[in-house]
Amino acid sequence: MFSEKLLEIAGQAEIELAPIFKRIDEISFKNTERVLDAFRENRVGESMLTSTTGYGYDDLGRETLDKIYAQVFGAQSAFVRHSIVNGTQALTIGLFGLLRPGDVLLSVTNRPYDTLCEVVGIDGANGNGSLADFGVRYEQVDFTKDRKIDFDAIEKKLTELGDKVKVVFIQRSKGYLDRPTLSVDEIGEICAFVKARSGAYVVVDNCYGEFTEDKEPTAVGADMIIGSLIKNPGGGIAESGGYIAGTERAVELASYRLTSIGCGTEVGATLGQNRSLYKGFFMAPHIVAQALKTAHFAAYVLEKLGFDTNPKYDEVRSDIIQTIKFGYPEGLIKFCQGIQSASPVDSYVTPMPWAMPGYTDEVIMAAGAFTQGSSIEISCDGPIREPYIAFMQGGLTYESGKIAVLVAVQKLLEEK
Repeated sequence: MFSEKLLEIAGQAEIELAPIFKRIDEISFKNTERVLDAFRENRVGESMLTSTTGYGYDDLGRETLDKIYAQVFGAQSAFVRHSIVNGTQALTIGLFGLLRPGDVLLSVTNRPYDTLCEVVGIDGANGNGSLADFGVRYEQVDFTKDRKIDFDAIEKKLTELGDKVKVVFIQRSKGYLDRPTLSVDEIGEICAFVKARSGAYVVVDNCYGEFTEDKEPTAVGADMIIGSLIKNPGGGIAESGGYIAGTERAVELASYRLTSIGCGTEVGATLGQNRSLYKGFFMAPHIVAQALKTAHFAAYVLEKLGFDTNPKYDEVRSDIIQTIKFGYPEGLIKFCQGIQSASPVDSYVTPMPWAMPGYTDEVIMAAGAFTQGSSIEISCDGPIREPYIAFMQGGLTYESGKIAVLVAVQKLLEEK
């Protein structure tokens, strides 16, 4: 099926990646130990895995899972809900919970992910209920020329805007930008810097980053972290949902946007979803390790064939995303189609660029997943715009991820 050259590179990859894979397994062990400790300390039992209906009052499973997320993520409080439809909605809940008319939202990691731009109203009030429509002002600090956090520019903004800055926003992962992913220690440095100069909440879009390290941003000073359950923390088992974790007050304010003021996290029927949410979170450290191994393998193979990758195969990672810069649309499209063809679901489908809701450019998305849109399963996507970068992520097993990468690369070589 694969060329001899490609199999030779794949074999060499696993020899050179062995020490990196060992380190990934060590992190997975630490994270699994932390999750297991939280399950035992919170006395998880069969009764918590069952269902509630209606208002969902006194749902012990829901309440305990909230405590487990908070404990594992080093936060004071958290809530986890299957009814949150995606990471963008979770971020919307968090931001609308904290921000008020006249406040400033300051992003210190360039523009946020494409789907959040319309929520914020970055290009101005849109009449659809964006933060801008409610009088929340958006300000932005870009990375320095060498792609580092611009602390001088952050300090200048905080000095100029003063108490108007209510939220300092950090996007941990690169989104659809060609920029570095931030480590937890780097996020901690930003948190300390901001808190020494401002009373603003520090909010982190934590999507794609959970369990890639042995701690989360809430353990190093972030007031709120937000993510999606069909990415890392759902472990490939949760079929929908999102979470918010952080300080008690920040999470409380977000909970009033999740449901209503006065109700917060005390309502919400789980409708039989608790079991998959618990099981997914238990499996998450191991599944994230599989995705990280797949990303390292992909980077190695593609680099040896002359492609521009980020991160490089031997770099330490703080998220599961691997980018490949093609410089021309056909390469991006062909690679995504290769990933789709090696997926366990809808392998016979040929993805094409289309105008996806919430995106400004056409996007091609390969996602032959058991759960629609699940990024922790092997997937690859990218906007059809220069420099035509593929964003690959996931892999429920390293073996299936490796096969998908080899199939996609083989298609690229055949195209050449």
